[in-house]
Amino acid sequence: MALLNFRKKSAPEGHVSNPVVEDFLQGYSIEVMPRTAAKVDDFKALLPKDTRVYIAHIEGTPIDDMVRTARRLAEDGFAVMPHFPARIIADKPMLADWIARYQGEAGVDQALLLAGGLKHPVGDYDNSMQLLDTGLFDKAGFTRLHVAGHPEGNRDIDPDGGMRIVQEALEWKQKFYERTDVKMALATQFAFEAQPIIDWADSLRAAGITIPIHIGIAGPAKLQTLIRFAIACGVGPSLKVLQKRAMDVTKLLLPYEPTDVITKLAAHKAANPDFNIESVHFFPLGGIKANANWAIKNGGDSARPVNPS
Repeated sequence: MALLNFRKKSAPEGHVSNPVVEDFLQGYSIEVMPRTAAKVDDFKALLPKDTRVYIAHIEGTPIDDMVRTARRLAEDGFAVMPHFPARIIADKPMLADWIARYQGEAGVDQALLLAGGLKHPVGDYDNSMQLLDTGLFDKAGFTRLHVAGHPEGNRDIDPDGGMRIVQEALEWKQKFYERTDVKMALATQFAFEAQPIIDWADSLRAAGITIPIHIGIAGPAKLQTLIRFAIACGVGPSLKVLQKRAMDVTKLLLPYEPTDVITKLAAHKAANPDFNIESVHFFPLGGIKANANWAIKNGGDSARPVNPS
């Protein structure tokens, strides 16, 4: 992997020196929504140049707002990756229109394809595989397509709490990855405990799933906020980390920071260079500024470009 512009900025005030963590954070991505992005005056003051910024498309968000946010971020020099949630896309003409608008108005050539949070689709599509099968992204020249990963399963997909349907979907996506030239990654749901993430990643490799993993991590936030999001998003076994913290009166009122999970994953990656987690993807549940400042403090402020894998 070529690394360009590797010279770091001078260490910011409060910088925590841990070279292993710093290396693990390079090329991290972050997620925004149009309404949260509108509250940020200057993204360039918060994020490294070329940071990949996902734009979450929540049901009811006008496509105009999504494209406007994409254009702003692209003009600021970031790699923009909008969500395409299958279950809120009515039909192929609507999908083609979104692709054309993102390309024509914001120069977008990458996307995250996922089912979306609705239990039932509003139109023709139920999952990301159907979006990939349309061939529209390839025809439009999209060079990078990410899909969802679920380290702790997803009860919307496997209601029994297992991993069978999720695993079958991953096997389909692996075959797509192998037969196309498009760059792919699994952008995962967030989790709070390192060992289940490590075990899941290792199980994928053992099953022949070689799509690179960009692991979802919740950024700094109030504990109550994280628990609410975790329950709503179906976070599984690692939710107990938050529940245990909530029982500790000395920690109850302190904001959660992802230091522990990041440090353990970074150490595992350093000891196992072939470990298939290649990037960190932040969910800024406590706010974009708080997340960006945490990343800067912990060394994620290098001028390296986004991870090309």
